Amino acid sequence: MKFLDLAKVYIRSGSGGGGCISFRREKFIEYGGPDGGDGGRGGDVVAEAVEGLNTLIDFRYQQHFFARNGEPGKGSQRTGRSGEEITLRLPVGTEILDEDQETVIADLTEVGQRILLAKGGNGGFGNLHFKSPTNQAPRRANPGQEGVERTIWLRLKLIADVGLLGLPNAGKSTFLAATSNARPKIADYPFTTLVPNLGVVGVDNAEFVVADIPGLIEGASEGRGLGDQFLGHVERCSVLLHLVDGFGEDVVADYRTIVHELENYDCSRIGKLRRGFGGQTAGDGAEQGGLDARGGPRRAAAGVGRSVRRQGV
Repeated sequence: MKFLDLAKVYIRSGSGGGGCISFRREKFIEYGGPDGGDGGRGGDVVAEAVEGLNTLIDFRYQQHFFARNGEPGKGSQRTGRSGEEITLRLPVGTEILDEDQETVIADLTEVGQRILLAKGGNGGFGNLHFKSPTNQAPRRANPGQEGVERTIWLRLKLIADVGLLGLPNAGKSTFLAATSNARPKIADYPFTTLVPNLGVVGVDNAEFVVADIPGLIEGASEGRGLGDQFLGHVERCSVLLHLVDGFGEDVVADYRTIVHELENYDCSRIGKLRRGFGGQTAGDGAEQGGLDARGGPRRAAAGVGRSVRRQGV
């Protein structure tokens, strides 16, 4: 399954059906009176967070979601049929943004969470609604209310306990494959991961989710390379594990490059997460207090597991 974490969709709720102008006409009933029914209500557009999804790829092939209109009212006091609701099934961790890509409409962080995106229009009143002692044969009915049409953006931020950060070819995918059940692409030649990968790590009778974030390079916050398009996924992580290549030319410079890009991305958010960062750095020559990569991935994972539990995950 291909990974997609940003999608633009167009939604429109259904319009309400118009009211009916009708009069009761039966044999031997001289003054039947008005009996026009109300129009049906238009369908809503709703977003729901569901299990089993970790990508927005479905919204690459379908971008338009239009709910059905309500049916008009009918004679004999019959109300028109309401339009069916449309539900957008989204992965947990999806942010729904307005067209400006800045205003957050909703943040779906729990399974089963629902949000109304576009409310269907109300049905119009039939002439039965307007009868009165002074107007016993009304010949008016209301049209249905128009539906709501809007453009929204869906942005997925994977929910993981631990996020793996580092320069390209720092060994993040190898670490994930060695410690979890995930099978990201790894090889004996240099290349970089293009999409995030998730894996479940089990240590000391506890399990936690690890996310492999595509490698950052110097200037990523300014748009170089893959840019910072995947850094949104680390915002929800409780612990960040920074992997540094111990065989690099300048280990300290490599470490500081990632820290600089994190700070340029969003100091307020990343700074909070870095409390689990400073003491959980893997790689030879990194800052003191970091994990020793020579101890093996499982040893590093055990240390991360302890930090995750301290964070209350």
